Amino acid sequence: MTNMVFNDPQLAEFLSRKSAHSKLLLAHLVSAFDEIGEVHVHATKTMVGFRRRRNFAYIIQFGKGFIDFLLPFKEPFEDNLCFRKISQLPGEQTYNHHIRIMAAEDINEEVRFYMQKAYGLAD
Repeated sequence: MTNMVFNDPQLAEFLSRKSAHSKLLLAHLVSAFDEIGEVHVHATKTMVGFRRRRNFAYIIQFGKGFIDFLLPFKEPFEDNLCFRKISQLPGEQTYNHHIRIMAAEDINEEVRFYMQKAYGLAD
């Protein structure tokens, strides 16, 4: 998993400046999404997006020992332990649900449930 190859040159360039640990966490996250269904991973200037027919998840920060990713939903899901922050976008009915991944084990059953939910909404 540590040698995961991304064919997108923009993504490869984006990841070239990231720590080995955060790239490993990205590989685990991509693998977890692949178990749900086919996803396209792409880089923007500041983040990495996960796309089905539209973007449904984003990695918004790569730290040396973690990645922060968010799942946007139309409602807040507050009865769980996986989201460290839930914020409503100003003027919109969208709630960004923030998850911090520090180890592969952080992508647990609860996180996978919400990943699948976001994936299903991107159809």
